[in-house]
Amino acid sequence: MIDRYTRPTFKKIWSDENKFQKWLDVELAVCEAQAELGFIPPDALKTIKNKASFNVERVLQIEAEVKHDVIAFLTNVAEYVGDDSRYIHLGMTSNDVLDTSLSLLMREAGQQLIENLEKLRKIIGRRAQEFKLTPCIGRTHGVHAEPVTFGLKLALWYDEINRNLERLRMSVTNISVAKISGAVGTFEHLDPKVEEITARILKLRPINATQVVPRDLHAEFMMTLALIAASLEKFATEIRNLQRTEILEAEEYFSKGQKGSSAMPHKRNPIRSERVAGLARIIRANALAATENVALWHERDITHSSVERVIIADSTTLLDYMLTQFIDIIDTLVVYPENMLKNIHRTRGLIFSQPVLLALTRKGMLREDAYKAVQTCAMQVWENDHDDFRNLITNHDQVKNVLSSAEIDRCFDLQQSVNHVDYLFKRVGLN
Repeated sequence: MIDRYTRPTFKKIWSDENKFQKWLDVELAVCEAQAELGFIPPDALKTIKNKASFNVERVLQIEAEVKHDVIAFLTNVAEYVGDDSRYIHLGMTSNDVLDTSLSLLMREAGQQLIENLEKLRKIIGRRAQEFKLTPCIGRTHGVHAEPVTFGLKLALWYDEINRNLERLRMSVTNISVAKISGAVGTFEHLDPKVEEITARILKLRPINATQVVPRDLHAEFMMTLALIAASLEKFATEIRNLQRTEILEAEEYFSKGQKGSSAMPHKRNPIRSERVAGLARIIRANALAATENVALWHERDITHSSVERVIIADSTTLLDYMLTQFIDIIDTLVVYPENMLKNIHRTRGLIFSQPVLLALTRKGMLREDAYKAVQTCAMQVWENDHDDFRNLITNHDQVKNVLSSAEIDRCFDLQQSVNHVDYLFKRVGLN
């Protein structure tokens, strides 16, 4: 089922062809390091670099017999290289190849995800500017609170994307490690400089390890993917709520010929936002599996291996899909400013209760007395569909004895609610 979510870029990254190529890249880099230190004759290195290759089908054929993937790979490479293949994999253990190549694969996938996050940030920033001063109701507990702007909602998403970009860049850097230290990480059969040179060639850094790279690094990467997925779920959930019929302040673009329901021809559903929200659950679950991979027996067991063959490819692939989908969702999002304004006035002025409360206290009324007066008017509006909060406040004996008509007008001025939007936009880097 993961195939339906896999774009060609990620299909290539996690293909057997690319995996084995990374294995070969590692082996060749180690051979170069060994030759630089005088452990492999120059002619042998030249032969290895010229002839080393592999065939995926042949590797899998050998693996079916020997039941060991790295041995099968090395056997196939030797078929291409000939006698000088004896210099390949000198003093190494399988995990020197597997973990170092996995770093290369995770870095490749991570860099693609960074590109996608940057695209999403740019589009969210553009749409935030588009609706910077478009007022809409802010909600707490799902209940109307005070006005915000739709652009400010998006600006805060922009800021969250920035944090996720910082996390992802850091976790990609942290996982970009080379481990070429032998069976239990002691360099017993390798010069430590081999690891240093190999890391330099592959643009990685050496890592202190046993037989395996410590799995807290992989868990950090996977937790970062889960946090990004959680942010996308948060944004998608907001869109789903805003598309509810009784709110309808924004909705996913509904293309010509699209159908929303097999039973009800009128339906226009936020299906892509729902898909994004649902897939986030898988990435979170995979992050949990990654944390359980941290604890291994002694210098290594392989309980982590079978798990990682699934979760890393799946999570990076799914997040790539989610980002691609959400980029288009935001880019084509249909926004209804008129419905936003209609919803602002739906509670007949109740959302201006705090400005009235503060105006009364600033004029000297005790907060408890002011709160009681304002809440009394507010509760009357909640309980009577025909009452208007502003009228009740204007005619309230205590209020009109404290506030002038002009002061009451200022309390109900929608512009006052968005006076600092420019300041907030600058704080998130949207000028």
